[in-house]
Amino acid sequence: MTDATSGDGTRSGSTAQPVGGAKGPDELRQQIEQTRSQLGDTVEELAGKADVKGRAKARAADLRDKAGAMTVQLRSSAAQAGHAVQDRTSRAGHAVQDKASQAGHTVQSKASQAGHTVQDKAGRAGHREADGYGVERGGPGRARGAVRAGLAHPRAVLVAGAAVGVVVAAGVMRRRHHPC
Repeated sequence: MTDATSGDGTRSGSTAQPVGGAKGPDELRQQIEQTRSQLGDTVEELAGKADVKGRAKARAADLRDKAGAMTVQLRSSAAQAGHAVQDRTSRAGHAVQDKASQAGHTVQSKASQAGHTVQDKAGRAGHREADGYGVERGGPGRARGAVRAGLAHPRAVLVAGAAVGVVVAAGVMRRRHHPC
């Protein structure tokens, strides 16, 4: 194999070594060893480039590592999104629960008011009946029995009044939410 020399007396394609011979056997051995080392590096480099299977395995390992890192990152992002959704639904659930509780208290209050009103009216009617007001005025005979029963069982009248109040309140609430 022949080496081309450049104008300054060095071989092209190699480190700057003079073309001339070695000055002694030790220098010659050193040049030979250096040339062998360079040749070994060049051969390793060429073998690495020619080793397609090895390069493919290394590339596959790199891609697996990247995919694993991306998987961890995606799982973390999904967990964060899940927690955010859970927090929002929890807040929305509490808001709905609060509104339902308020509506329940409103209905209960209105039912109680209606029950008291019915009880009050029944009591007044019963007192009038007991005082003979209905008899003197010729009140209906059918109402007389109901009024006496109401006076005898005021709790039942209160419960019936509350039930009527709940029905009325439910109708009012339905009309407020569905103005059809």
